[in-house]
Amino acid sequence: MNIKKENNFINENNFNFLVKEIQSIHFPWYISGIDTRTKKYKQFSHHFFSSDNLKGWNSNFINLIEPILNKINAKCLYRIKLNLINKTDKIIEHPFHTDIDSDKFTTSLFYLNTNNGYTMFENNLKIFSEKNTLVTFSSNTLHHGTSCTDQEFRLVLNMVYIK
Repeated sequence: MNIKKENNFINENNFNFLVKEIQSIHFPWYISGIDTRTKKYKQFSHHFFSSDNLKGWNSNFINLIEPILNKINAKCLYRIKLNLINKTDKIIEHPFHTDIDSDKFTTSLFYLNTNNGYTMFENNLKIFSEKNTLVTFSSNTLHHGTSCTDQEFRLVLNMVYIK
């Protein structure tokens, strides 16, 4: 299992602009399930891109993540969504899952705020949310996210693509 972590992924000005804009009153968020197998867990999300049903670009805010997209240099996009998980009294671990059951796809998680939430992998590797950090792995790798207890929310950009 190859998991790559890159700190300070985009320049600070681009990062600060992105965070400011997604926390503005003009940025749309929608309630969605965290895991399709259960309705137990909810989050707010913003879908930038989805290849499902040929929807394609779903967002007028794609310019906000262009510095990230330019740097990951994907050949083909499958899904890009931003998740906001509210603070909880104790860390809630969500169910293990794969983003796609194929080793042809890559998943990159971009953390937009630092908090005590984390991504756990099937080999028990735990990567905590650290702002402006990108974590990349094969999309068929079992992993799960969590809530956080030390910030108002946890912000994670999830990108699935072919390199």
